[in-house]
Amino acid sequence: MPMLRAKIFSRFERFWHWSQAALMFVLIFTGFGLHGVHGLFRFGDMFTAHVIAAMALLLLWIFAVFWHLTTGQWRHYLPARHGIGAMIRFHAYGIFKGEPHPYRKTWRRKHNPLQALAYLAFKVLLSPVLWITGLALLFYNLWKNEPWAVEGYGLVATIHTAAAFLLVVFLIGHVYLTTTGKTVGDQLRAMITGYDEVEVDPAEIVALERDRKLR
Repeated sequence: MPMLRAKIFSRFERFWHWSQAALMFVLIFTGFGLHGVHGLFRFGDMFTAHVIAAMALLLLWIFAVFWHLTTGQWRHYLPARHGIGAMIRFHAYGIFKGEPHPYRKTWRRKHNPLQALAYLAFKVLLSPVLWITGLALLFYNLWKNEPWAVEGYGLVATIHTAAAFLLVVFLIGHVYLTTTGKTVGDQLRAMITGYDEVEVDPAEIVALERDRKLR
């Protein structure tokens, strides 16, 4: 099948991606401040900013979940049964030897098997832990009189912090992987313009030309 530049990221998808990135940066920055890593702002101000960013991100994710379910875009995050080993080998070894990328994007599958698995784990494992523990800490007054409240608060705070560090690791890996295209800015450009090079079959070409999604 031919490789053509097609619009694979919608306007909402790009808005969601960059808004999410900005809010996560605020959460990480204020989170480090709340733990005393830096004192660039007052504790109360950082706490307020942390809570506002968290609520904004939660609202954004609610809209994003609705969008993924109604548009069918959730299918792009289903991990494939084959190809994960090849992707791991490529990023651990092959990329440094100049080997070709083992995966070619298609209109129906814009994430490679390793990406899909990582994004799925982030959405269904890491994110729920962050939200549940974060909301539990925010509404501590609702359960502070329980006999296990003191120990429970420490445990919840530890889990929340550990999950936040895993988020930092995920973001670092995500940023690194954006530099592994044909050129350093290929994948970054795709998330800005919405267009990327993908395999399309003749039937898809007709549909993409009709919707003006080909370049």
